[in-house]
Amino acid sequence: MNRYVLFLASLFILSSCEEDRSFKDAYEEISVDKMKAHVKTLASDEFMGRAPFTEGEEKTVHYLASQMEEIGFEPAFGNSYFQEVPMIEITSDVTEPVLIETSNNNYSLNAPDDIALISPRIKDNISIKESEMVFAGFGIDAGDYEWNDFRNLDIRGKTLVVLVNDPGLYTGNKDLFKGREMTYYGRWTYKYEQASRLGAEGVLIIHETEGAGYPYDIPRKSSITPNLYLEDENKNTDRCMFTGWISADAADRLFKDLGYNVNDLRKKACNKNFEGFEMDANISLNIKNSFVRNASHNVAGVLEGKTRPGEVIIYSGHWDHFGIGEAEKGDSIYNGAVDNGTTMAWVFETGRAFTRLDKRPDRSIMLFFPTAEEQGLLGSRYYTQNPAFDIDKTVACINNDLILPLGRMKDVMVTGYGQSELDDMLAEAAARQDRYLMPDPNSHTGMYFRSDHFSFAKKGVPSLYARGNCDSREHGKEWASEQEQEYINYRYHRPADNYDPETWNFEGIREDAQLVFELGYRLANSETRPKWKEGSEFK
Repeated sequence: MNRYVLFLASLFILSSCEEDRSFKDAYEEISVDKMKAHVKTLASDEFMGRAPFTEGEEKTVHYLASQMEEIGFEPAFGNSYFQEVPMIEITSDVTEPVLIETSNNNYSLNAPDDIALISPRIKDNISIKESEMVFAGFGIDAGDYEWNDFRNLDIRGKTLVVLVNDPGLYTGNKDLFKGREMTYYGRWTYKYEQASRLGAEGVLIIHETEGAGYPYDIPRKSSITPNLYLEDENKNTDRCMFTGWISADAADRLFKDLGYNVNDLRKKACNKNFEGFEMDANISLNIKNSFVRNASHNVAGVLEGKTRPGEVIIYSGHWDHFGIGEAEKGDSIYNGAVDNGTTMAWVFETGRAFTRLDKRPDRSIMLFFPTAEEQGLLGSRYYTQNPAFDIDKTVACINNDLILPLGRMKDVMVTGYGQSELDDMLAEAAARQDRYLMPDPNSHTGMYFRSDHFSFAKKGVPSLYARGNCDSREHGKEWASEQEQEYINYRYHRPADNYDPETWNFEGIREDAQLVFELGYRLANSETRPKWKEGSEFK
């Protein structure tokens, strides 16, 4: 009997050792050179900036499918790697200056430099005549925080003007919303949605760089490029007639004329007893819309699980960028090498590691490249409404975005830190790399709500967004912060986001891929289902 028990134990140990060897070999085979090759291709001028509905999309999605077939991932959508995503592209042209009248002055604002406007309506001409303007603080109605900026205000048929972000950012009070960490109530998408729910004719957000997380140039550019929407039955009639941002300078001039200081209003609006007001101002504007109806494509491949193939762990990274647009320094191709070329390379090498194992994992692994992330997470939202795997069988979404090629990092920065048990599982794997987890130091920018994992989180799927970012092994924290800021200021969503083989260091991206490969490997070969933590709005 003892010999039999010892024999079984030795078999188990031998099997585990063999499995460990297989895992370690696959872990070590994650390749910097292969990642470089992916980025060099996907961020080349040949791919024309990877905009949906363009030849650049055709080249991109077929490249992604061919690479998944090459590494051994099968089509996720029946016999196809492609999921058709029906959308409508709206180009909004503000045909003349925007006029704002007060009892004291008339203001003529230039679009897009002073005010960045679009119309989401499927309508040729949008004409707004003397729409009354109402200021409503941060534009938040949140019962869970006992907060309502709309008390005693009539918004219907008027233009709502609100501040960016939420009150926690500007007070230093950790008990107010989530302190400096943005909640979804601080996102511009929420403010647009809330304005629509209240029947506003239009909505304007006052830009402020810290609260937005980017300079005014970002919404400015978005307003003069085509915008995509999922094609739905209501034809966008549930949306405001116009949406947009007003620059800080233009807002300062306007509110000063009305007897207010925007900075003072921002401080006062951080008090839950603050009451909004009619602005004694009205706005007039004309927008001409043109439309293109088409379908873009999500791309996904699956490595089927051995014993529980219906359960899946998803690795995701969006493929789209901005195509060919406004030129800067003679370059008009928005190649998106960091956003999101490095992430697509990260997904591929993580996925390829699973195919190098001697045995397939018990659960399935899916590589997911959604479209139209840059247009509001449209591809991932469509997928979660029409999934290849049941949402309740989706164990986790491990997503990334904007992985900077800065070399090896001591940290693993978790955007949305503390949301789910995936953090704890990741910490164990990070410790084996002699790395530590840290929350996103810029959580006020709301990045957790700005990438594709958010579509899964809203459906209840524990979702992770983590990468080395803040503590360079070679150069330290200050250097890493300077590099990130340089990217945000000069290359983010600009033609300058190009692949640079002379200066880019992929060693940190390789370690990030190894890290999430280990996390996915443990999840895929266990019955563990990570849970949301107490305090998470997704629990």
